[in-house]
Order: sequence, then structure tokens, then C-alpha cells
Amino acid sequence: MKRRQPKTRASSANSRGFTYLGVLFLIAASGIALVATSQVWYTAQKRDKEEELLFVGDQLRRAIGAYYQSTAGRPKRYPATLEDLLRDPRSPGVRRYLRQLYRDPMTGGTTWGLMKAADGTIFGVYSLSEEEPLKKSGFGWQDQAFEGKAKYAEWLFMQGPGKGLVPPPLKQ
Repeated sequence: MKRRQPKTRASSANSRGFTYLGVLFLIAASGIALVATSQVWYTAQKRDKEEELLFVGDQLRRAIGAYYQSTAGRPKRYPATLEDLLRDPRSPGVRRYLRQLYRDPMTGGTTWGLMKAADGTIFGVYSLSEEEPLKKSGFGWQDQAFEGKAKYAEWLFMQGPGKGLVPPPLKQ
């Protein structure tokens, strides 16, 4: 007489199949969670870089304005290079408008787009990044022109005679 196989063997194979499917679903769910987490992390990093770009751009704009305003007894001029903001070549002593040349937070490089006057002097800077900004509105008064811009390269941190030195008059 043949001996019958116990039923536990068949139920063991079924439970292994269910365990395998459970592990596959767990891996898929983990992958989806990781993708969602990376999206949130990327957005947070980009927002931080935008804030840094606004800070650094404002520092450069202010330094260019201070350089322009500090011209005494001669026609006012903008700096010929960004390095002139580290040490003013017009002054016999050491006169600094910046402590360091900042990196562009959006590209990570030290190269900035330069806005030059007809005489070749620099009156503004901008990022060379072609990425689309997350921030589209809610800028401060000095950066209101950035609203609705399609890329960071359109955020122009410029200084003009009297521009950016005092806030504009309030509308009544």
C-alpha cells in the first residue's frame, strides 16, 4: 500500500508563494515611498538654493551700488570686474565691498552672467542657470521684477544710479 503524502507539503508551497508575493509588494511599496521622498528632498534643496541665490544676488547688487556711490570727486563708475569689489583699485588703502566672491548656488560655479554698461563696467549680475524657478511670486520690493520669470537667468540683480539704494515710495 502506498503511503500518502501529508497535506502540509502542499500548504507549505502555497504559503511560500504568498510570502513571495508579499515580499514583492513590500519592495514595490518601498520603491514608491523612496521616489516620493526624493521628490520632496529635491524640492526642498531647490528652495534652499533659490533663497541663497536671492541673498547672494542682493549682496552683489549692494556691493556694486556701494562701489558706485563711493566714487568721490570724479564721475561715478561701476566696477570693471567683480574682483574690484574685493579690493577697490581706486583707493590707496584697502577698501572692500565684499569679503569674498560668492558661488552661484544654482550652477555651483564661480562664473556669473555680467550686465555691462557701454563702457564695459559691471552694473549687475545674474545666474547662468537655465532651470525654471519654483518661486514665481512673493518677492521683496527690490526683486519684484523676478515675478513670473521662466528661468533663473532672468533674475537680474542690477544696480543703477539710485536703484536699490532706498526703497521706492509707497503708493497712496
